Amino acid sequence: MSKQVVVIDVVGLTPRLLRRMPRLRRLPLNRELGTVLPAVTCSAQATFLTGELPTEHGIVGNGWYFRELGEIFLWRQHNRLVQGEKVWDVARRQNPSYKVANVCWWYAMGAETDLLVTPRPIYYADGRKAPDCYTRPVELHDRLTGKLGAFPLFQYWGPTASIKSSKWIVAASRQILAEDNPDLLLTYIPHLDYDLQRYGASSVEATRAAIALDAVLAPLLDDAEAKGATVIVLSEYGITDVSRPVDINRLLRSEGLLEVYTQDGMEYLDPWASRAFAVADHQLAHVYVKDPADIDAVGKLLQGLPGVAEVLDAEGKRAQGLDHERAGELVAVAEPDSWFTYYYWLDDARAPDFAKGVEIHRKPGYDPAELFFDPSDRFVKPRAASYLLRKKVGLRYAMQVVPLDPSIVKGSHGRLPASPEDGPVFLSTDPTLAPEGKIEATAVRDLILKASALA
Repeated sequence: MSKQVVVIDVVGLTPRLLRRMPRLRRLPLNRELGTVLPAVTCSAQATFLTGELPTEHGIVGNGWYFRELGEIFLWRQHNRLVQGEKVWDVARRQNPSYKVANVCWWYAMGAETDLLVTPRPIYYADGRKAPDCYTRPVELHDRLTGKLGAFPLFQYWGPTASIKSSKWIVAASRQILAEDNPDLLLTYIPHLDYDLQRYGASSVEATRAAIALDAVLAPLLDDAEAKGATVIVLSEYGITDVSRPVDINRLLRSEGLLEVYTQDGMEYLDPWASRAFAVADHQLAHVYVKDPADIDAVGKLLQGLPGVAEVLDAEGKRAQGLDHERAGELVAVAEPDSWFTYYYWLDDARAPDFAKGVEIHRKPGYDPAELFFDPSDRFVKPRAASYLLRKKVGLRYAMQVVPLDPSIVKGSHGRLPASPEDGPVFLSTDPTLAPEGKIEATAVRDLILKASALA
């Protein structure tokens, strides 16, 4: 027999924000939680679930250059990308009937969990995109959407991202907890990611987001505690204030290392032809160098770029647990006040059309500007409304609303935290679950097993 456990990943939660969240503060266990480099969602979650560093599990960021395909992909969804044994694999050796539900943790598709819910738009043949989610079992989809409505995809990411998506996820988690009674429920809560990146961690908006989210989480916490489940609340990273975007790919292009090709007047990054290019991921960038003879020169070039704190070579990657074949030959880490753009064009008139849209799967790097409507366009919101009207009547449309000015982004993450106040936390209803002191990210898997009475 195992004990029921509910693990809630409140992305971006830090000790600073926790002071504004009285319901979460009631949890008796409160510890500093270590993170991994890069301190981003996919890498951290893979470490929590496997107990391994990126060196072993292979999730070197939210995306990377797939050398075998010659393509850059971010936000892939298949669980087979995560190498190593997951927490449910270990649990089922002792309890073969161990039942796991995953609500919006990443790499959900294809995972050996009993229930899963993950964002998955409907891509119509005419190019339209509609909000929806993918579930297993199939009937779970209609059970959830019948009560809660469609998954609020456009409030999960993009200029209209809001607490509505976290409310839906909390409600779905409560429904699954009540109706399906899993032994382990994993829930991902995204709300703090939005205004902390838009306005910065020290902003009034960040405080308001924490206060609002605490109230939204309270019913799920109450339900779990009423069932006698052990609750674990943790976070992947802390978001800190930034003021300097770093155009790493533009530097590589200006030095003749990065190549583009042109179609219809638009420029596209050409990784096949480039001698060096970067996959930007918040405050970390994987730099892929085709010819080993160029590595030292590219490293020295990046070291001189304002906003770059360090450049990890093979030895540096090993020291940080990031020496996996998927990683770049070099890894650039930004200064605390800086973050990396993916931009590679030198003239905005030559930017590809996806640059001004919410296109997380087409952009060759992470773009936090997708959280904004373009402030330089006074008609941007009426135009967005017209796009939605086109969508409703079945016409194709391209949502061109995202700014190309990265200076509006005020918060980022990805570096290791300089202070525990700006790092992740580990909370639990069980005060005996972990010893005194800092908990490493690699210990989370075994703490979940311990809470389940399986370790």
